[in-house]
This record gives sequence, C-alpha cells and structure tokens, in this order.
Amino acid sequence: MDTVQQKGHPKGLWVLFGTEMWERFNFYGMRALLTLFMVNSLLIKEADAAIIYGGFLALCYLTPLLGGFIADKYIGNRNAILIGGSLMAIGQFLLFISASTFSGSLDSAKMFMWLALFIIIFGNGFFKPNISSMVGSLYPKQEKSKLDSAFTIFYMGINIGAFLGQFICPYVGDVKDATTGVRDIFAFKWGFLAASIAMVIGTITFFILKNKYVVTPEGRPIGGLPKNNTSADFEEGETQTAKFSGVALGITGGIFIVLFFAFRYLLVGEFGFKAVEMGQLIKGIIYPFIYAAGISLAFLIMSSAENKVEKQRIWVIYIVSFFIIFFWAAFEQAGSSLTFIADNQTDRSIFGWNMPPSMVQIFNGIFVVLLAVPFSLCWDKLRAKGKEPVSPMKQAMGLALIALSYFIIAHNVKDLGNSGLLAIKWLMLLYFIQTCGELCLSPIGLSLVGKLAPKRFASLLYGVFFISNAAGYALAGSLGALIPATGDKFKKAEEIGVNLQDVLDKKVTLNADQIAAFEKAQLPLANPTFVGFEIHNLFEFFMVFVVLCGIAAVILALISPILKKMMHGVN
Repeated sequence: MDTVQQKGHPKGLWVLFGTEMWERFNFYGMRALLTLFMVNSLLIKEADAAIIYGGFLALCYLTPLLGGFIADKYIGNRNAILIGGSLMAIGQFLLFISASTFSGSLDSAKMFMWLALFIIIFGNGFFKPNISSMVGSLYPKQEKSKLDSAFTIFYMGINIGAFLGQFICPYVGDVKDATTGVRDIFAFKWGFLAASIAMVIGTITFFILKNKYVVTPEGRPIGGLPKNNTSADFEEGETQTAKFSGVALGITGGIFIVLFFAFRYLLVGEFGFKAVEMGQLIKGIIYPFIYAAGISLAFLIMSSAENKVEKQRIWVIYIVSFFIIFFWAAFEQAGSSLTFIADNQTDRSIFGWNMPPSMVQIFNGIFVVLLAVPFSLCWDKLRAKGKEPVSPMKQAMGLALIALSYFIIAHNVKDLGNSGLLAIKWLMLLYFIQTCGELCLSPIGLSLVGKLAPKRFASLLYGVFFISNAAGYALAGSLGALIPATGDKFKKAEEIGVNLQDVLDKKVTLNADQIAAFEKAQLPLANPTFVGFEIHNLFEFFMVFVVLCGIAAVILALISPILKKMMHGVN
C-alpha cells in the first residue's frame, strides 16, 4: 500500500480536492444568483447591486489575511477549515431564509442578506488560505517536484466545483415561465439551499477523512495545532521571522489613515459619514479600506527589506499586482453587468433550450477545465526551446486578451439599439478569450509571488497579491455600476407613459409622480458618468474596459524587460 502512495499522489490530496470542490460549488453557485436576487426579489437598484457585489468579493479576498494569521498562530489549518466551512454553510442558509421571507418583510429579508454575506466573508477568510497551504504539506521534501502537478489537479477541483455550482444553482434557482418569460422571484431560495447543502457535504467529508488521510508520509497529522509543530514541519533555515520596527508600524498606521480618507473623498466626495445610502456606504468605507490597506502594507514590507536584490524583487511583485487590478476589474463583470446583459439583452437559446441568464457565466469554468492542461504544456514546450516569455509579459498578454474580448462585444452591441438582442455566441466567445487571459495571468501571478518573495514575508506578500485581487473586485463594482439603461428599462418607462431616451437626453422634465414611479421601477434619471465622460450606451460602457485594459497591457509589455532585470535571475 505504501509503495503505491510513493508513486502517485497521496490520498490526502483527493480529500482536499473534494473539500475544495464542494466549497467552490457553494461559492460560485451563490455568486451566480446573488445580483439577480438583490435586484428582482429585494428590489435593490442594479448599480447598487453591482457595488455591493464588488464590495462582497473584495472582502472575501481581504479576510484570508486574517484567517491565515489566526490559523498559523493559534488554531491550525484543520480547525480553520472546519470553522470556515461551517460559517459558509450557515451564511448560505441565511440567504435561503432571506429568499424565503422577502415577500412578508422586505426589511428583515435585507437584514438576513447582510448577515449572510458578513458570515460568508469570514468563513471564506478561514477556509481559503488554509486549504491551499495544506496541499504543499502533503509532500515530503524530496517529492516537492510533484507540487506543480498537485496544484494543477487541485485547480481542476476548483473548476469542477465552480462548473457544478454554476449549473445546478441557476437550474433550480433562476427559473422563468416558459410561455410568458416572467421570472419566478421565489425560486432563488432553492439555489441558495443547494449551495448550503454542498458546503455541509464538503465540511463533513473533511471532518470524517482528515485523520486517516490528511497526514505526512510518516502518519503525523497535517495542519494540526501550531503548538504541536516540530522542526520537521519547517524547511531548513525557515525559522527566521519578519521583524518590523515600532517606527515602521507607526508610520504604516499613519499612512493607512491618511489614504483611507483620501480614497473616501475621491470615491464619495466627503470625509465625514453623512451619506447612509447602501451603495455609498460600501463605496465610501469598504473600498477605501481595501485600497489603503494594500498600499500601507506594501510600505511596511518594503521598510524591512534587507538588500537591493530583495527590494527590487518585492517591487516587481507590487508593480505586477498593480496591473492585475485592471484585469480583475474587467474579468469580474461576469457576476454583475454581464449577468444583467445576459438577462435583459441577450438571445440565450441554445439548440432550442433557453439558458437561465445566471448560468451564462458557466462557460468560464468549462473553458478553464478544457484549456488548463494545454496551456501548461504550451509553456513547457516554449521553456524547452528557451522562448518562454517572462511572467510580466505573460500577464501583459492576459490584459491584452481581456481588452480584445470587450472590443468584440462592444462592436456587436453597437447597432442593437434599445430592443435588439445579442446572440449568446458572442458571450461564449467573450468567456473563451477571457479564460485564455486568465490562464496567462492568474496561476502565473501566484507562482511569481512564490518565487520572488523572501521566505519570511511570503504569506504577507501573498496577502498583498490577494489585496490587489480585492482592489480589482472593488473597482469591478464601481465600473459595473456604470452600466447604462438596457432594453427592459425602456419598456418599463413606456408602461409609465414616458420615453426613457428623452429623460436621459434631458429633453423632458418629469413631475413628482413620474419621479416616484421611476424610483419604484428602479429606472435611471440620468446616464452614468466615468471620469467626466457620459456613458450613453452599451458600446461606450464596454469601451471603458477596452481602453483601461489595453493601456495597462501596452505599458506592462513595454516595462517587462526592466522588470526582468529587477527579478535578478528569477523567471
């Protein structure tokens, strides 16, 4: 039996694979339905739903810093995973309650939703950093070369889970009447319940199998309480810890406070806390917190760098992290603006079957599963020929691909008008190109941090990298809120007896009753604006992403040779 284990991968990998698969099922399944549930059942405006969605995702990437720290210092990986899994199952169940009670009391349903998101954010913080670090610990030092293929298998688990979640939760939760096309707003709860059950299965599986399989080759438990660790749990020479002076910590705190209020003023136009509207609260508290945390943490790490090589390598991580923000801001439109477009202005029939709008995101998961192995083989071949591009160049390619995907979509929505429908094949193509971009950028970024980060800061620098993802999601929320009125809004305005185009073009002035009717139907009174430009239609909306990601791609490609020098021999 032991000899088999030495040849292949340890069985513990499959336990972690299964646990992570169910967790991703629960997270992506819920994510597919969240914005549609907010807009249709809780009557939250699309722009606010996009901002809440961005803030929620961003915090899901910030709390792993805290969860990783608590696990490393106090409770160990195993307990953190059990706590995280249980919290996420409870959070999803609270969403089920929110989706079951909104018709009776909208306010209490909203309160349940806020509580649910809050619990899921903390559950994710305990779960996310701890399961990945356990994968590495399954392998003894002499078998570390198997890690690349172990993480590829693990990455497949993530995407199989995402695929199942994005298929099953919308299938049961995003239901429209076949003849009238009217959405059943009471069905969302079944999607959230499916997500909750998936998380319960994953947590129980891990609890039952962990002692038998999640162990070192010698049979010692992996991820137990930190106080039980022995020297065998550390790499040689790894005991050194990062030391930060009191002065550096004090300055970091000062920088954080100044930046928080500076970003707050930039985003909502005030330093104080007068505005209590939901979207404004998230935009004015959570977003500035994330941006300020990233920059001040970067300063703290830099203050403790010991030599020029170390400093320059850390700078490369920061520079690359900055560009990654634009990628995720564009990529994460999947759960907000692209879902609203799939819902309101897309012909979603595939071979006579009408696909639920929240399921359209599933193509990303399908393409990752199909393309992950070919991509890694392609890099291997180029490496063997000595033609493999350096990591920053690969990331520039990822940004260029995402700009291309939005350029194609922008071109296809140009002549739709207010009532034309986009063919679903264009959204499928968009997800195909974006997945290629993701495979150039996401796994490459994670391995780059691992290669460049000094050992004693590795987890903190992964934290900075995750904060750049979080900042990207926050920006995704702000940009998603710029979506202009789609076809369904013009129909609703007609029912009120108003031509929405005239209102947006400021040709007519509404009376008090009409304004109230517009508020109730969640219709916009003006076009959204971005850095002083008014966005009139979907073409202009998508071109925002083409310009942002296109410029970022060109700049990153141009500075790649400089970054290569700063990496001092690391590729």
